[in-house]
Amino acid sequence: MRRMRIGRQGYRSALPALFLLLATGAQARVTEEQAAALGAELTPFGAEAAASEDGAIPAWTGGLAAPPPCFAGPGQRYCDPYPDDAPLFTISADNLARHAAYLSEGQRALLRRFPDSYRMPVYPTRRSFANPVFVYEASRANALRAELQGNGEVLSGAVTGVPFPIPSNGFEVIWNHKVRYRGISVRRWNDQFVVPASGDYNQTTFREDLHFRYALPGQSPEALDPVLYYALALVTAPPRLEGSILLLHETRDPITAARRIWQHSPGQQRLRRVTVAGFDTPALGADGLRTHDQADMFNGPTERYDLELLGKQLLYVPANSYRLHSDTLRYADILGKRHLAQEHTRYELRRVWVVEGQLRPGSAHRYKRRRFYVDEDGWQIRVVDVFDARGGLWQLQEAHSVVAYDHPYELPVCETVYDLPGNRYLAQALNNERAETVTWVFDEDHFEPRRVSRLAKK
Repeated sequence: MRRMRIGRQGYRSALPALFLLLATGAQARVTEEQAAALGAELTPFGAEAAASEDGAIPAWTGGLAAPPPCFAGPGQRYCDPYPDDAPLFTISADNLARHAAYLSEGQRALLRRFPDSYRMPVYPTRRSFANPVFVYEASRANALRAELQGNGEVLSGAVTGVPFPIPSNGFEVIWNHKVRYRGISVRRWNDQFVVPASGDYNQTTFREDLHFRYALPGQSPEALDPVLYYALALVTAPPRLEGSILLLHETRDPITAARRIWQHSPGQQRLRRVTVAGFDTPALGADGLRTHDQADMFNGPTERYDLELLGKQLLYVPANSYRLHSDTLRYADILGKRHLAQEHTRYELRRVWVVEGQLRPGSAHRYKRRRFYVDEDGWQIRVVDVFDARGGLWQLQEAHSVVAYDHPYELPVCETVYDLPGNRYLAQALNNERAETVTWVFDEDHFEPRRVSRLAKK
């Protein structure tokens, strides 16, 4: 697919031409000629390598592929490699009209709802995204062989890297997000907070073990196990939820090998296989603010939605959120009364793919429509506008992330879900008062239900 290099002011007016390219290039695989652009005109992941015409977005030159001097070593806090950066300007309700073209509907609504307190500090764009070379190589190979089957639900011909670095439809973009490289095996802490209008908050703490089987180097697509990744979440607080467990085996072919989920709650005698968890099932400890498929911004099967690729645009999105991730901040410093303490956040101008998800006729979900904004550099979903059954704007999701530069991969460090009508929000994936996310070697037996059942009995 040909990519357009267009300036900041002309980006939106050029979108119809991009729609036409997408409509005429709907095949899953790309040609050798198209794939040759990866690592040249395009980055190894399919983003436009060149700077924007006005220079607001710089050229990609490899990203943060090595730790900066401030990094103390493996397992230590990811320090800010850009400590001297200052905001270029700050977006508020007062100057919203000037910047509205580069904001999502949900972002504009949040600025209007809290005109006296909500701000978006915009910093210079730093194209910090990086992955190991073996992921880049796998992504190029995937471009020539990966395809979707089963109405977009079944991934085949892809392994380790991004399946569709040159995407032609919305399902491919969302799959790129779902299987993007996040290391191979990691243990992380996830502190989750429900913040009502009063400003008081309730905390739920998860210890999460993750093993991304899809990401292992040296695999062939033919040898890939049906399981893409394993996830085990153990609740350690509050006392009423302590010992709760969620075990997930996510698959690449939910038609023939559906995702498998087990749960354990305090008072139960054993770990139990469940079939109803997923989609819009309310998430544990989230007080109805988040559904299962809103973890990691979006996860799991897409079968209830039609996903239309609308093209690309420029958007102010959270990125390089090292200041927000600092262990010098306490949660009380981060969690404001109606929204995050925005002075700790960082927004940058990025090129994003826009995917519109419409609920399919006959399907049930609390969200009728979702609009995903997916960063072209690393396929991280950064912003989601969420609409209710009547089509009204309901929620805004944002993902604040850093590059874990000693591996390297992009690491979400705070995900928010703003309930706009309810004047409350959820903040999750925080670990400021915990240990840093670390590589942790798990064998796959660690995620077997029988072994997890022993954990449930402790």
